[in-house]
Amino acid sequence: GEVLKHLNKFYKRKEIQRLGAENGLDARLFHQAFISFRKYIMESSSVSADLHIILNDICCDAGKLVCPVGHVDDLFPFFLRHAKQIFPMLDCMDDLRKISDLRLPPNWYPDARAIQRKIIFHAGPTNSGKTYHAIQRFLSAKSGIYCGPLKLLAHEIFQKTNDANVPCDLVTGEERVYANEDARQAPHIACTIEMCSTNTPYEVAVIDEIQMIRDPARGWAWTRALLGLCAEEIHVCGEAAAIDLVTELMYTTGEEVEVRNYKRLTPLTVLDYALESLDNLRPGDCIVCFSKNDIYSVSRQIEARGLECAVIYGSLPPGTKLEQAKKFNDPDDPCKILVATDAIGMGLNLCIRRIIFNSIVKPTVNEKGEKEIDSIPTSQALQIAGRAGRFGSSFQQGEVTTMHREDLAQLKEILSEAVPPVKAAGLHPTPEQIEMFAYHLPDATLSNLIDIFVSLSQVDGMYFVCNIDDFKFLADMIQHIPLNLRSRYVFCNAPLNRKEPFVCTTLLKFARQFSRNEPLTFDWLCRHTKWPLAAPKNIKELVHLEAVHDVFDLYLWLSYRFMDMFPDAALVRDIQKKLDDIIQVGVRNITKLIRASQSAAAPGTAEVVSEDLPLSRTKRDARVASERHSAKSPEALSVAVEAPALRRARSARASRSGMRQEDVKSYGRGSLANRLLREGLLTQEMLRQLESEWQDQHRNGRYGSSSKRDDQHSSKETGKKSK
Repeated sequence: GEVLKHLNKFYKRKEIQRLGAENGLDARLFHQAFISFRKYIMESSSVSADLHIILNDICCDAGKLVCPVGHVDDLFPFFLRHAKQIFPMLDCMDDLRKISDLRLPPNWYPDARAIQRKIIFHAGPTNSGKTYHAIQRFLSAKSGIYCGPLKLLAHEIFQKTNDANVPCDLVTGEERVYANEDARQAPHIACTIEMCSTNTPYEVAVIDEIQMIRDPARGWAWTRALLGLCAEEIHVCGEAAAIDLVTELMYTTGEEVEVRNYKRLTPLTVLDYALESLDNLRPGDCIVCFSKNDIYSVSRQIEARGLECAVIYGSLPPGTKLEQAKKFNDPDDPCKILVATDAIGMGLNLCIRRIIFNSIVKPTVNEKGEKEIDSIPTSQALQIAGRAGRFGSSFQQGEVTTMHREDLAQLKEILSEAVPPVKAAGLHPTPEQIEMFAYHLPDATLSNLIDIFVSLSQVDGMYFVCNIDDFKFLADMIQHIPLNLRSRYVFCNAPLNRKEPFVCTTLLKFARQFSRNEPLTFDWLCRHTKWPLAAPKNIKELVHLEAVHDVFDLYLWLSYRFMDMFPDAALVRDIQKKLDDIIQVGVRNITKLIRASQSAAAPGTAEVVSEDLPLSRTKRDARVASERHSAKSPEALSVAVEAPALRRARSARASRSGMRQEDVKSYGRGSLANRLLREGLLTQEMLRQLESEWQDQHRNGRYGSSSKRDDQHSSKETGKKSK
């Protein structure tokens, strides 16, 4: 007991914490080291003689006259020795700090620093012609590189440049297309921004969507391009909110920035009324949703009204997105309505008359990796709204509104706010830096190396270290597979969605086969993906086909980094095109797939996709949903199936949200059940059991005239939940 008391006193002393910090122990490491040190002392059968003597002196308060404050400070050398055993990097902390010093990123690019570059910032909103003017200079140059955020954008510039009789190559993570038949590199290149070369000299470089330099995951790619491209002229395109940061960054390189401002070419009007009903849709309308479920629900309701609609969302292959965009843009096609996610914000040219926000909140992930539901930021709202009334399209004036009346005022407020300035640029550790870390810490895992790097890294106020959660997830997933560090680093940078189990499992199999030095052949891939695949019969099969397409993308991405181990890229690209065609068939018949998914559910259960009027998702609704999520008691669930109370709660909610009487009538039975299913509160099995119990109780007369008190109680409970 005495030892424990003095150890805790040692831990709390400010002088000890300061000494720990001087020796590389920040607050987190200091705490972890102390917990381990205390456990070692308290649980060991014996300790070293010198430590035993010190502990004895402290407990007996020996030397009190010499040192009145006590001897707990004398434990520090033993504590530090223990800390170095569990944190080996403490022995080489000075070297590690030098390696992870990220305060002067411009110095990483000596080739760019060797020339005097001219920086031209083309600033303006969506549909202002800023990128057009930069591309005109790109086309007139003897050599050039275009760096865009999406494969679709790179492909568009690749086509436009070659159509203008300027030979241009296409370079993305998964694809290389040469303008010259003999595969000689053309003087012009259109690429995704991560693929740009910082060693090749160009006359002109174009960096598109520069505001993405603040992106928590990909911002490092824009920083690298801006600081490292070897071009006489750098044309930067994007929001005016990034002007100050770009100017400050270029000040550190000794380069001046010329700003050219652009205004929107066509008027954009925020309407004073909401759509409120899908019956009010007009040709050229685009409904923007922020989830696949809403996409499925809205498209089903539109086609139930006898209208055709195109569908675009992020996980669709690029070919399918282009096919759906072409269908919507074609004046001779009967499809006049588009249902899309925020994927339309960039990369597609669309003839939209009116943007309709189905919701103005969307799920996001904060800096700590936690999920949040919040209003869409002004920058994104303007990007999406600006797609209406594109210059040169059949609609020379754009309109913006919401699906729900109560969202309109908030949308106007969001759109009227100034876009907050971009304050910092992203950075990411390079493979060379990680290799140097590994030299000093040979026993550390790659995930631990990254953690240590980020914890020790020092950045200037104009920079931040990008989120490396996806990298660490893959590093942990393949940690048990024997790979050299460089190969492991490449696998961990693979572009995949970690929420897709099939794609993650495939990467694991790729890494395992790779570690055995066994080439991943076309036949092996076909066996794994069960190719050839049939057209989807329901939504579940469509989602799986999208995952298989991502697997083919992953194979192609790895084939350009390990050509000998992924040798059949040409064959895989051929079947990927065929798969794209199959997915296009599925998306064209998406409402049939939704109906098939619903009919496949057991009789008596709730439908997979609700046919109700899409619900407004405000912060208040999100909070109510959260409260529902915490109400897991049987009483709370029983309220959900009491029909009279449900009808009253629905009517009250409908009247508050301004729904028309006919909408209330169509607000069909089972809608709450659908929401509970989506929120994870109910399973299909629970729903069947609840329905069976309700029917039994109904037959036994529990809901007859004698149950008035129960009805009143359930109504009160439902009223409380509504509040």
